[in-house]
Amino acid sequence: MEINSALNKGSKILREKYIPNSQLDAEILMAQTIKKDRKYILLNSKRLLNKHDLDNFNKLIEERSLGKPVAHLINRKFFWNSEFFVTKNTLIPRPDTELIVEKVLSLTKQKNKINILDIGVGSGCILLSILKERKDFYGIGIDISEKCLKISKINAIKLKISSRLKLYKSDIDKFDLGKYDFIVSNPPYIKKNELKYLDRDVAEFEPKLALDGGLDGLSEIRKVIKKSSELIKKNGMFILEIGFDQKNKVINILKKEGFYINSTLKDFAKNDRCIVSTKI
Repeated sequence: MEINSALNKGSKILREKYIPNSQLDAEILMAQTIKKDRKYILLNSKRLLNKHDLDNFNKLIEERSLGKPVAHLINRKFFWNSEFFVTKNTLIPRPDTELIVEKVLSLTKQKNKINILDIGVGSGCILLSILKERKDFYGIGIDISEKCLKISKINAIKLKISSRLKLYKSDIDKFDLGKYDFIVSNPPYIKKNELKYLDRDVAEFEPKLALDGGLDGLSEIRKVIKKSSELIKKNGMFILEIGFDQKNKVINILKKEGFYINSTLKDFAKNDRCIVSTKI
């Protein structure tokens, strides 16, 4: 079967299962199968696939049709300016989270030797993206998941910044190492009873540990803010990702813990997504 025919068949299967971006997903999965980029696929659409490649492609299409995220099928996701290794054990990096990286970089244009703490480091996408852009910054990432820390380490080695990174397995409640110029975090903030209403890709395949924010969606956010108020230097900056409807409640928590609110960042859908604050 030609590449083009296999793509048409694959995208049709995905479309019938109401998978969004069915054509794009099929092209990405084909690229993964034959170990070429999408440009090659489009320029060589008449190339014949061998049985091995066709079987592998069809298997990937089947898994995608069941809702498994593309990032988990190909074990990578592009974020900021780099490609990150990801697995089912990490939250898949989202474009909205790039707001944190963008803001840190804009606030540190004239700064050097900054120490940054990432609470709930996951795949490392936030912290490692910052360290890659700022060659004299140092970072510490903590996570309760050993599997996440291993993935962060793989990504740090891949990006050649492991010498400026330290990773610790710890719950935020028990972490008390150092004082930081910047703290960043994308904690779990989905209400427990709303997890089942998330898109199937997320609800069934992404780690609940990275999503479940407790009954009100704020249980982990409260812990992160409280500990950040202890770990951050005076006048240090804290950038926190939040749920679209949590702005006012989170601002109140931040103020009670001694933070001045600098600004709120909106995501691509114009929802409040991050709060930038300063320890006073």
